[in-house]
Amino acid sequence: MSQDGIIRGDAGGRAARRAAFVFLAPGLVLIAVTFLLPAVASFVLSLTDFDIYAVADPSNARIIWLRNYAALARTPMFWIALRNTLYFVLAGGPISVIVSLGVAVLLESELVRWRVFFRTVYFAPVVTTLVAVAVVWKYLYDPRYGLLNAGLHALGLPSVDWLGSTVWAMPSIILMTVWKGFGYNMIIFMAGLQAVPGDLYDAARVDGAGAWQRFWHVTMPTLAPTFLFVSITTMIGFLQLFSEPYVMTQGGPLHATLSVALYMFTEGFESWHVGMGAAIAFVLFALTLIGALVQLRLRPKGTEGGA
Repeated sequence: MSQDGIIRGDAGGRAARRAAFVFLAPGLVLIAVTFLLPAVASFVLSLTDFDIYAVADPSNARIIWLRNYAALARTPMFWIALRNTLYFVLAGGPISVIVSLGVAVLLESELVRWRVFFRTVYFAPVVTTLVAVAVVWKYLYDPRYGLLNAGLHALGLPSVDWLGSTVWAMPSIILMTVWKGFGYNMIIFMAGLQAVPGDLYDAARVDGAGAWQRFWHVTMPTLAPTFLFVSITTMIGFLQLFSEPYVMTQGGPLHATLSVALYMFTEGFESWHVGMGAAIAFVLFALTLIGALVQLRLRPKGTEGGA
C-alpha cells in the first residue's frame, strides 16, 4: 500500500472515531448525569452524619468518614436484614430460574398447544404492578379467609398463619415473588431455546440419546450464556427485595422478613439517618458486585458470548 493510501486510511479511522464519539456522547452524558453523579453524591453522603437537621441546613452535616460502616457492623438489626436477604436470594433465586427454564422448555416442546396464549398468561404477572400483586397475595395468605388455608381445610389440615409466622413468612414472600417474576426469565430462556440449532437434536437422536440426555448434553451447554445472564439478573433483582415485605409484612413478624433494602429505607427515610441509609446502599451494592463477580468467575468455559 502506498504512503498516500496509509495516510488516507489513518484519516478515515480518525474520522470514524470522531463520529463514534459524537454519537455516543449524548448517551454518555445522560449516564453521567443520571447514574454516576447520584452514585458519587450517595457515597459522599455515606461518609457523613447527614440527618433531618442537615435537611434544613446542610452545614449541620459533618464528615465522619467510615463511622457509618463501622456502626453497621455493630448493629444486630443490619445482620438480621442481611441474613434474611441472603436467605431470600439463595432460596428464591434458584427456584425462580429453575421454574422459568422448566416452563420455557415445556412451551417450546411439541406437547403444548396454544403456546401464544400460555406465554401471555405466564408473562402477565411481570407487567402487573408489584403493589397490586402483593395486596392480592396478602389476601390469599389470610389465616381465616385465605384461599390457601381453604385448600388446607379441604385436605383436613390445620390453618397456617403464612405472614404471621416467623417460619413461613419468608417462604410465603418467596413463593409470591417467584410467581410474579418467572415469566420474564421464561421469555429469555425461550429466545435462547429457539437459537439452539435443530441439527444438534437430530444428531443426538441418531446417536440414540433420550429426551433427558438431549436436554443435558445439547440444550444446557447451548443455553449456558443465557443461563449466566438470567442467573446474574435474578440475583440482582432478589438482592433488592423491598416492595414485597414493605406491603405484605412491613418487615415482620419479629423482623423475619426485614431485608437490607427495607432496612435502608427505614433508616434513611423514616428515621432520617440519611448518611447511614447511604452506607447501607453501598453495602448492598458491594454484595451485588461480589455476587456477580463470583458467578462470572464460576461460569463454564464458552459462556463468554453473552445471552
